[in-house]
Amino acid sequence: MTPYPATPSHLSPDAMPAWQQSFADWVTVGALRPLDLALTRFIATRGPVQDEAVLLAVALTSERNGHGHVCLDLAATLAAPDAVLGPLRDQPATSPELLDSVRQSLRERLQGLGSATVWAERLAASACINDQRLPPTTKPIADADQDADARPLVLAGQADRPLLYLRRYWQYEQRIRHGLEQRLQHVRTVDVAALRQQLDRLFHPSDTLDWQRIACALATRHNFFIITGGPGTGKTTTVVRLLAVLQALVPAGQPPLRIELAAPTGKAAARLNESITDQRRHLPEAFATPEAQPTRVKTLHRLLGAIPGSRHFRHHAAQPLPADLVVVDEASMVDVEMMANLLDAMPADARLILLGDKDQLSSVEAGAVLGDLCQGAAQVHYRPTTVDWLEQVTGWRLPTHFIDPHGPLRAQAIVMLRNSHRFNPQGGIGALAALVNQTEAPARLHAVQQLFQREATTTDASLGCIQAVPLPTPDALALAELVWAGYGGPNSYLEVMRCRAPEPGAPPEVLEAWAAEVLEARKGFQLLTALRAGPWGVEGLNQFILRTLRAAQPPGHASPAGLGESSSGAPRSGEPGSGQSGALAGGQWFPGRPVLVTRNDYGLNLMNGDIGVTLAVPRPGDKGASSASRQPMLRVAFPTVEGGVRWILPSRLQAVETVFAMTVHKSQGSEFDHAALVLPDHSNPVLTRELLYTAITRASSRFTLLYGSEVVLGEALACRVERVSGLAV
Repeated sequence: MTPYPATPSHLSPDAMPAWQQSFADWVTVGALRPLDLALTRFIATRGPVQDEAVLLAVALTSERNGHGHVCLDLAATLAAPDAVLGPLRDQPATSPELLDSVRQSLRERLQGLGSATVWAERLAASACINDQRLPPTTKPIADADQDADARPLVLAGQADRPLLYLRRYWQYEQRIRHGLEQRLQHVRTVDVAALRQQLDRLFHPSDTLDWQRIACALATRHNFFIITGGPGTGKTTTVVRLLAVLQALVPAGQPPLRIELAAPTGKAAARLNESITDQRRHLPEAFATPEAQPTRVKTLHRLLGAIPGSRHFRHHAAQPLPADLVVVDEASMVDVEMMANLLDAMPADARLILLGDKDQLSSVEAGAVLGDLCQGAAQVHYRPTTVDWLEQVTGWRLPTHFIDPHGPLRAQAIVMLRNSHRFNPQGGIGALAALVNQTEAPARLHAVQQLFQREATTTDASLGCIQAVPLPTPDALALAELVWAGYGGPNSYLEVMRCRAPEPGAPPEVLEAWAAEVLEARKGFQLLTALRAGPWGVEGLNQFILRTLRAAQPPGHASPAGLGESSSGAPRSGEPGSGQSGALAGGQWFPGRPVLVTRNDYGLNLMNGDIGVTLAVPRPGDKGASSASRQPMLRVAFPTVEGGVRWILPSRLQAVETVFAMTVHKSQGSEFDHAALVLPDHSNPVLTRELLYTAITRASSRFTLLYGSEVVLGEALACRVERVSGLAV
């Protein structure tokens, strides 16, 4: 095939076909991004490419990537053209009439292409596309560095399911696929008697199938393993016991395993650290040594050694991690790029264990790696040899419906935990999450509404309370009351901040203990939303919440701290110690402002997703000094992975946003005593069952759903996230 030329070939405006004006119109409507059009123009002029079938495919591939898809499925696009071309998630809705016009235009263009096979052949003939398709019977394993002249797109997949990739994303998939195949091909030899002895010491006898024990056993023989399951099913408990078993199986005289614990975000890392520390207390003393159970959890960026200002890391294939075992929690948040980099950095003989809920929202960036890898996990698909080995080690004989003589190699390295120890599936949060997540439920909306009605009369708090609240407008009284109770009521973080503030001159350890208490209390309540913009999104709700908390106190409540009002004595924007303007409208930093870090800041040791609270810290000094010099200073307190507190000047925080309200996407990796989800009054592509499920499972004891439209709730319950990739093959 002719190499893709490096020298641009310029086309005059008159030579450009009608596609350019059509695509520009699609951008105006919001169906395409300016980036998608710019890339298509670039391909057209660099080729030159004049085949509209190719240019349409380029634009759609880029557009799909913006929606989190790794590639464009040609056959699926021809079969369901209305599934492509739409506003980005959580962006303002496009006019239905205009969007219908765009999609009609797309349908007309696609009708002229014929079948996916014909379309793929036209793409394969283009000099800008590298054809890497494989016959249906061929395993799709390819060299990611093949054809190094780097044509910008790759046609891959199988002959009966052609997939078009931007080259970078095809390379990520190939690196993941290659890394997994290498690890799955190697099955470790394990001393069955020794392993069974260790399992007997860690697990109590059970009358029912113990999936935690099965996961712990099966993971010992694989260099790659996935432990998936819903909230409270014991993923962390299982991995803590697995680490203990693996250390106990190290031959005498050899050093203990070098173990690294990681998570995608700072808050997920902190939560994993807390969970592992708690679970260590339940281990027999011989298993709870620091060597056997490390507790320092890193973000993935810090683990790999991110190089600021680039996409590269200090650890890679040529300089792998100094580790024998890496455990990654909240793996559903890991996108294809990060997973490829992680696998590249793994030593050849090291183990990689992923923990996560396959049913949660996928990563914000492109890909749904955990979901792709866990397809079929509920049905198990263990080969007879796997089942026989498990019976030797655990004493359990799996039911015949879990046995599949043709089970894929990947399925032998996955265990799905099924029994929730946090939620009772008979009611409350557990029942709601299970109902939302059911694969087949044609009357799901009616069933969900019935469950809320039934639970309204239930007093069993052990189930986790659920409540549905009508919300006709985003500034309704019901929301104001919920906000007051959650953020300003008894035991709320604002109450702790105000009532337990240290006196001037308090020693640093007292200030730190107070800040830690405030940060812990902040986990008591969190308002979640699906959107970022508009009155139903983070921006509008944050402004409403701040107005509500600054207003006169409701009956029976004290004012929660003034939140920046001058009457509180705390500094306002422009006053000494107030710091610089923040993300909130009005540009104010104020005591009580919760902030979320939106970009990694290696200089401050803060990662994307870290949450802190702004506090007015007493100035040290002479009690007889002037009132101006004794005015409190504003500092933002962030929790550290080790359980301490890091103080940051507001003026040093360049990428933060207020999180009285938080998107469900950014809540992943967090848990709150009470989580409340606000749904908008209009449809949006971001509203899916995965989003509802993720929001529900952020709550540990109480969940509140606020919605004003049954139609919107019904559409969200009916819609699933289906990200296109080649990894599920």
